[in-house]
Amino acid sequence: MLTTDYVPGAPNWLDLGASDTEAAVAFYGSLLGWRFESAGPEAGGYGFFTLDRKTVAAVGPLTEEGARSAWTPYFHTPDAEATAKTVEQAGGTVRLAPFDVFEEGRMAQFTDPGGARFAVWQPGRTAGLDAVTDPGTLCWTELHSPDPAKDLAFYRKIFGWDTEEMSFPGGSYTVLMTSGAGREGSFGGVAQLQEGHSTPPQWLPYFEVTDCDAVVARGQDLGGSVLMPAMSAEGIGRMAWLTDAGRAPFGVIASGGPGA
Repeated sequence: MLTTDYVPGAPNWLDLGASDTEAAVAFYGSLLGWRFESAGPEAGGYGFFTLDRKTVAAVGPLTEEGARSAWTPYFHTPDAEATAKTVEQAGGTVRLAPFDVFEEGRMAQFTDPGGARFAVWQPGRTAGLDAVTDPGTLCWTELHSPDPAKDLAFYRKIFGWDTEEMSFPGGSYTVLMTSGAGREGSFGGVAQLQEGHSTPPQWLPYFEVTDCDAVVARGQDLGGSVLMPAMSAEGIGRMAWLTDAGRAPFGVIASGGPGA
């Protein structure tokens, strides 16, 4: 499970590139109870989503031409430069070369061979998010890939992740775990992107909620849309995929909730 005891390869940051940051702040504030705190005038409009005074995500304006509103997960790395070199050698693309974020840490942004965007965070003064797994915070990261086997080989070279295959009627799902941690180190998964699906290859963040159906209804009231209606998975929980008012996709899950 996700914890704030960040180790190499674990998700340790999450931010939203938004076409309209004010609309995003209003949407997630009403949906998940988040508050916004600016990172200051020198941060170019970037700021933090907080819950109970703990940073749970971040948001900023889109900076790349033609970019769409989307969430980007960051994974812990002890050396952003070395990771960037490995990404290129393994067939990925460096979209934003490593650079310092004041004294907080060092970051870089990439695209995997399948087209999904991700990033890394090398901790400085900031190790990562202050809270995960609790209601209203990040609890899972899921890669929707057109070629799971190819992308898994890529990420293993980058982060050394361990994997476990789970089969179900009509398909399979790969659980991702940080190296050597076993199931206790699970933080996400990889699913086959269905041909003809309207969404591109992507990393989808899941936020823990106490009532999945209520959040889905509230999301629609706030101008979002439903990508996958609420469904229950035995032993896992009740989950759904939504988009926010800016059409950025995300998931919600009530882990082990009613109907699980």
